[in-house]
Amino acid sequence: MRIHQQDKARFMNINQYGHWPSPITPELLTAQGVRISDPQAVGARLYWLETRPQEKGRNVLVCESADERNDIFAAPLSIRTRAQEYGGSSYLATETFIFYVQDSDQRLYQYDIATQQTKPVSPAGAYRYADFCYNPQHHRLLAVRENYNEDAHNPAADIIAIDLHNLTMTTLVQGADFYSNPRISPDGNQLSYLRWYHPQMPWDGTECVLAQLDNHGNIAHEKIIAGSKTESIFQPQWSPDNQLYFVSDRNNWWNIYYWNGNDAEIIVATDAEFATPQWVFGMSTYGFLNAQEIFCCYSQHGFWQIGVIDIANKKLQKLPTEFRDISAIHCNNNRAWFLAASAIQGSQLQRYSDHTINAVTHNNSPVTQDYIARAEAITFLTRDSESAHGFFYRPTNVQILPTPDSLPPLVVMCHGGPTGATETGLNLKIQFWTSRGFAVLDVNYRGSTGYGRQYRDRLKNNWGITDVIDACSGVDFLIAHNLVDKNRVAIRGSSAGGYTVLAALTFSDVFKAGASLYGIGDLEALAKDTHKFEAHYLDSLVGAYPQEQAIYRARSPIHHIEHLNCPVIFLQGLQDKVVPPAQAEAMVNALTAKGIYTEYVTFAEEAHGFRQAQTIQHALEAELAFYQKVFADL
Repeated sequence: MRIHQQDKARFMNINQYGHWPSPITPELLTAQGVRISDPQAVGARLYWLETRPQEKGRNVLVCESADERNDIFAAPLSIRTRAQEYGGSSYLATETFIFYVQDSDQRLYQYDIATQQTKPVSPAGAYRYADFCYNPQHHRLLAVRENYNEDAHNPAADIIAIDLHNLTMTTLVQGADFYSNPRISPDGNQLSYLRWYHPQMPWDGTECVLAQLDNHGNIAHEKIIAGSKTESIFQPQWSPDNQLYFVSDRNNWWNIYYWNGNDAEIIVATDAEFATPQWVFGMSTYGFLNAQEIFCCYSQHGFWQIGVIDIANKKLQKLPTEFRDISAIHCNNNRAWFLAASAIQGSQLQRYSDHTINAVTHNNSPVTQDYIARAEAITFLTRDSESAHGFFYRPTNVQILPTPDSLPPLVVMCHGGPTGATETGLNLKIQFWTSRGFAVLDVNYRGSTGYGRQYRDRLKNNWGITDVIDACSGVDFLIAHNLVDKNRVAIRGSSAGGYTVLAALTFSDVFKAGASLYGIGDLEALAKDTHKFEAHYLDSLVGAYPQEQAIYRARSPIHHIEHLNCPVIFLQGLQDKVVPPAQAEAMVNALTAKGIYTEYVTFAEEAHGFRQAQTIQHALEAELAFYQKVFADL
């Protein structure tokens, strides 16, 4: 490649790929890393939660009213539920009260907005609460509850109602393994909710139950109106005119339906996903602007869109925006609030009103667009002759001219879940790598959501096989197109993505290094030692345990360490109950005994997923230094 003199003047440096100086520092990531969730509008007030890494991951309830914005509770109070470990839907705002779960004791509290007084409304004890619904007719608060008092490893779940006059608690529904989305109809006469049983996960099979209530607000009788072991129902929600809507994947795609009194009737049939895997409580992809219109988001080909559905005419109108990721839709009085990110702008809280979208919060990009790599959607042939998807990011840095006649190293990213999907909005953790001269492949391997149920089900009984094939096939595709250096390819992932990392390093020879963030090395240990929500998740991904013990061992990297011959860095929170530290420690010990270069970086105060600024910074710095050392030694 010939570099002309006039071109040289445009660049400050000529540097080796993977070592470029970048303005996207670990400190910048955490400074910009406030995560917003769960917007709720009540009257003239708008609430949302902010997770602040600089405050050790504290979840802060923010209120905006009359052009004022304030934190409702001062530090160190943090609002977070640990229900099902992953939590979600940890507060509910009404005109008079805010109900919330305090992280420190997991009790449920009531905050009086007028007097600013707080009191507990749930008893002390080993309980967890989430997914609240207020019943004004009976002055009751409904919630999903987990009871850890009798069995901490298998807590009983139910739906309870708290009488807010005398704080007595009534159990409304019990008997299923899991519940979510308890919602009272606008007329106060009906209750809808979701339930499911082991071994189903909520994206495998749920049941939507419709119950008639008596004069006291208790259940008189109920029936299943949708769902089964092979049909996933998502977000049952009441319209302003007392109709029950929900999302179902009965036609392969998660589409919106409503209950007409006798059957489920589809609103708009389209090859798009109006839902996402229900990993946490309170997820929302649609809401009612009014009785005639639904404001919604949906995914097609890995990209999220916004639309408005004309209910009577069953027509979906796409709204043109630059947004790539959309979530957490909340509607009230012809307006909608939602979270959205574009390719060059991080997630912000947005307001839709009078056909116009405006930002409520501002997350201004700390770097210019010249440093930002854009996601390029790719579909590639897999080694077993099917197709898989992903997003490719090229090294991007306006100040750098790459070393002539060289190709960039590649970092392959494996999303968690494994039932999940990668996102394409601005992610500074991806830009951290691309701005330093790494190419990135973010893989939506078979089993990912966003491409229909058949694609999602493709990972069933094949975890550790199909996802590994797809990660390797994506690398094959990029090498064939001369886009990356085949001798400097790393793979990284967290949680379930960490398992794909370790499996790919063990059962293939494509990768030269790997990073496992609280990842799984022993499937059998995970089957024996994890929390209730995922206790039977592996039944569908691998096989029933212990009946299929041989398969678990065959696919566990820890039992095939002789095949793993490249360096690995492990990053692990010592408070992790989803993937306990023993998983990483067993892999580290085995690799060390074999003489393979290994790094083990632990964080004493972290659980599953890193929340504190110092942790996030240290983890990134350690991983970058690890790749630079390993690739320099090749």
